[in-house]
Amino acid sequence: MTQAPTDTLDLSRCADEPIRTPGSIQPHGFMLTLSPAALVVQQASANLESWIGMPAQEAIGRPLAEVVGETAAVRIGAEIESNPAVSRPAYIGTVTAGNGAHFDVLVHAWDSLLILEFEEVERRRAADFRHLYPLIGDFLVKINQPASIPEMSELAARRVREVTGYGRVMVYQFDTDGHGQVLAESKEDGYDSYLGQHFPASDVPAQARALYTLSPIRVIQDANYVPAPLVPGLNPATGARNDLSFASLRSVSPVHLQYMRNMGTLASMSVSLIVKGKLWGLISCHNAEPRPVSVEKRTACEQLGQILALVIESREDAAELQFRLDVRRIMVEMLGHLTKGADFLENMSGVFPELLRFGRAGGVAIVVDDRVLTYGDTPGEPEIRALADWLSLHGHTEVFHTDHLKEVYPPGADMVRNASGLMALPISRIHQHYLLWFRPEVVQTIEWAGNPRGKQASPDDPTQLTPRLSFDAWRETIHGRSLPWHSAEIELTVEFRSALLGIALERAEQMAELAEELGRANKELEAFSYSVSHDLRAPLRHIVGFSDLLIESAGSEDPERRQRFLKNIKESARLAGKLVDDLLSFSQMGRAALRPTTVDMNDLVSACIDKLGMEMQGRNVDWHIEPLPTVWADPTFLHLAVLNLLSNAVKFTGQRDPAVITISSEEDADFIVFHVADNGAGFNMEYVHKLFGVFQRLHRMEDFQGTGIGLANVRRIVERHNGRVWATSVQGQGATFSFSIPKHNPTEADNAQAHTSRRR
Repeated sequence: MTQAPTDTLDLSRCADEPIRTPGSIQPHGFMLTLSPAALVVQQASANLESWIGMPAQEAIGRPLAEVVGETAAVRIGAEIESNPAVSRPAYIGTVTAGNGAHFDVLVHAWDSLLILEFEEVERRRAADFRHLYPLIGDFLVKINQPASIPEMSELAARRVREVTGYGRVMVYQFDTDGHGQVLAESKEDGYDSYLGQHFPASDVPAQARALYTLSPIRVIQDANYVPAPLVPGLNPATGARNDLSFASLRSVSPVHLQYMRNMGTLASMSVSLIVKGKLWGLISCHNAEPRPVSVEKRTACEQLGQILALVIESREDAAELQFRLDVRRIMVEMLGHLTKGADFLENMSGVFPELLRFGRAGGVAIVVDDRVLTYGDTPGEPEIRALADWLSLHGHTEVFHTDHLKEVYPPGADMVRNASGLMALPISRIHQHYLLWFRPEVVQTIEWAGNPRGKQASPDDPTQLTPRLSFDAWRETIHGRSLPWHSAEIELTVEFRSALLGIALERAEQMAELAEELGRANKELEAFSYSVSHDLRAPLRHIVGFSDLLIESAGSEDPERRQRFLKNIKESARLAGKLVDDLLSFSQMGRAALRPTTVDMNDLVSACIDKLGMEMQGRNVDWHIEPLPTVWADPTFLHLAVLNLLSNAVKFTGQRDPAVITISSEEDADFIVFHVADNGAGFNMEYVHKLFGVFQRLHRMEDFQGTGIGLANVRRIVERHNGRVWATSVQGQGATFSFSIPKHNPTEADNAQAHTSRRR
């Protein structure tokens, strides 16, 4: 059963080999394929005769009982009936064939057939797994102890070597490019050590890694075996070669067998480590001599591999979570500082140290229009500008990252020392604004198990292309690369950008509100200017005019005339003073701090009516005051607002007898609304939008005296309480002025503030 090394192995086709459909099996057992319903043999391996004395061709088309014996067939049929076969091989027991030989039987359903695999054993009874349970239990206890992944892997390697007796067991991890590194190793004396060494991805091609993901264990008992082909060679159910992906006896690539011989290994076993559905690595076992591994031992190793993979997943998840929490904590800290000031560049430069920690970078730069700000170890400003131009030119509108900048950006070769790695965050979709993180070069020395390019044969070699012959340590030094960017850093950088855009949007909204407030202030200023030039000028003109008349009549003996002039001068001066006082009051409305407390509106309205007593002398005013609730407001400001509304009602009902003024309230879920209604002159609703503006009048001053500031004060007071004010009217029939105050449940802090306000 020895296969001499061939000189026609073509490694250029290694990655395309039909490893799932080899058409043959390893000869340390035999295979039968059956029709699922009738258990009639459809195919047999060519070595059938050497195991049970029946040529493979004679077994085709016969019932299983005629091939392996009635007793064995009944046992197999009963097991299949009670436990329907699935795609993964399942051990269904040990049977004795018609020739008296004992076989462990594995069965699985695949490729439209039932596939039975028979491996000879000396025992008559089924495999006993009991002696392996303590081993697995001890492994479970120890693997849960705090330990690193390499330490846990070393424990698994020792346990697998104890179970199987292999000379060397390694735990092997794949990187993102398919290269492997030996994390842990357990070996006998005399075996070469590969601990810490790397194996190139070509040693385990992509299609082999994909098959390892599907099938968790693979055994080669003797690398010098002669394959046993299936008879017939094509699957009768499909007309194609059988897919033996899950078969334990599946024959393997001749290239791989030569690779094993070159490595000094004649027996091997690989157990897949599947983490989150992907091939994380392998438990790889080697032996210098051929070595069988029984079903129960293979099962124990497969379970050890599953346990190790689960623990690796748990540790990696915990490490990933901790890393993300650390990066997010830095991001939150930065965002807290970025919301404090209005200048973006000043804010960003203020968090430069945090930006370095966030990106685990050596330097950071901000490019905004014609400004470049840097911190830490960065390239020069011209290089940064050129890099930003390149990023913009190549349409990098999302987060761009690389740990090998010179590979994608040729000028990066001059920035290797401090910018071998780059992560670029565009902070504007319109302008060339970037936040750049730079990582320095990290020179790496990788120790390979042999030159990874050693497979390239020279023209003088006797073979076309052979598996590499040397596994001696070979060191390679890698330049021009930085530490790779972690997926969490990239994802949180995207999130950081969204947060920055949120801050920018908030700033824009604040600026819009400020612009709106400024526009309103400008309108008020225009009105103020008009008032100064018109309203205030009128009484001053009267004062000057009547003063001139008084001077001209100085020699007159008409005291009544002089008295009238003096009275007009006094009235004009009073009006001018009132205008100035109201202007001062209006300006204070926007600056003075509110001191809210509980206000009984019944008491407040009563006090306002008492204060209006002088204005109502000789008038017949009928007050209708409904019971009013309490509100949470500044009592001084609210008193001024209500006084203005009541004074307004008294003034505009001057021609009514009786004047009827009604004060009422209502509530909804969020506000308490107050109404002041009168039966006075009313106003034209077409001009209601002017009603609460500064110095806006809807009636002639000659008809109703006033400065035009009172209702503007009402609006400002109510809005500062987060309420609103409005009015309705039918001209000639009266008007209703309304305002709302938000409901409020006083907290202890509010109560304390209210108590302080009352003491003041």
